[in-house]
Amino acid sequence: MSKATPIDIINARVPGYKDLQMLFVREGIIERILPMTTVFKRVAPQEVELLDLRGDWVSLGGVDLQINGALGLAFPELKAENLDFLQKICEYLWDVGVDGFLPTLVTTSVDNIQRSLAVCADFISHQKVGSQILGVHLEGPFLNYQKRGAHPAEYLLPLTIEQVKRVLGDYTQIVKVITLAPELDPTGEVIPYLRSKGIIVSLGHSQATALQAEDAFKLGATMVTHAFNAMPLLHHREPGLLGAAILNPDVMCGFIADGEHVSPIMLQILLRASSQKGLFLVSDALSPLGLADGVYPWDTRQIEVKNGTARLPDGTLSGTTLPLLVGVQNLVKWGCDVETAIILATEAPRKAMPSTATLRNALTGISPNQPANLLRWHFDETTKQLTWQRLPLRLSDFA
Repeated sequence: MSKATPIDIINARVPGYKDLQMLFVREGIIERILPMTTVFKRVAPQEVELLDLRGDWVSLGGVDLQINGALGLAFPELKAENLDFLQKICEYLWDVGVDGFLPTLVTTSVDNIQRSLAVCADFISHQKVGSQILGVHLEGPFLNYQKRGAHPAEYLLPLTIEQVKRVLGDYTQIVKVITLAPELDPTGEVIPYLRSKGIIVSLGHSQATALQAEDAFKLGATMVTHAFNAMPLLHHREPGLLGAAILNPDVMCGFIADGEHVSPIMLQILLRASSQKGLFLVSDALSPLGLADGVYPWDTRQIEVKNGTARLPDGTLSGTTLPLLVGVQNLVKWGCDVETAIILATEAPRKAMPSTATLRNALTGISPNQPANLLRWHFDETTKQLTWQRLPLRLSDFA
């Protein structure tokens, strides 16, 4: 939104609000939100432009807490000379509707992790326009060998405080999430240590039983990485890590909605079982995000991308190349209501990371006194398709 042009957005559906709303945008900030029923007779001043959404939804942009790369660059391979290209990725992610993200470093050598963290720290200190880097997500190297998936076994490390300190080095402040297998630490010391450093602990790539997961949650773990994937099955006699997470109101589960990592039917079951309040959408996108299907290098190996799904030569599922908001569109296509689908990619990830100041004062939804970086969503009742676009800098930009 232009800071020079006051805009009143009318007839907008806003997640979390009943009925149609009116948003008063001044100097690029949402000044007020009022129900249309209280302002329907209001005449806007001549200097205020009016944008009628005609019942379309308006939301914050997406936040992606698990994304491994884009435009051909994998985040674990970041080097100092990639700073300009990292800015290009931020601009690309903004264009596909993502306001902020956590570059995710999958299991690799400690040297690679340290180098990538150094680049991210440098970039964060002076980042410009585009999607904002909110910190870093370390997905490994403290993972269970049996559930490592596409993570290279040679770089897995034992889960001890000493090894954690070695991996974090001087970059503890920018690491916001660590995915780990809690059963690897029988002492129970690591999770409290990470929480004391302000790092969110996410359980994943794990063989943890429900009891072990419950113990980890009591120690301070509050998140689960890509629900269903790289963890025990949700079994009727041993509900496992995921079963324990669904029942815990303080735990949020990330999930991938590409139709390959998890069956659409199973996602509907998850949405019903969790009442949708403990879930958030991630892309888990790999470096070919934004590129065409094909064969691409991935660390020392190769991945083949077909229809947005990436696999190793042996068929192991390794990620997607679909933007975050495609997951929202998929959810609606599979029967999820529009409001819930939007929330899962926009408000829910913010709720999962409430301590991150760069998430606009930790706001979890559209509220007064926050920047008006907004998306407009239109659901076509005839085609049952959901589309979106960023609200314009000027009304003349709006098609």
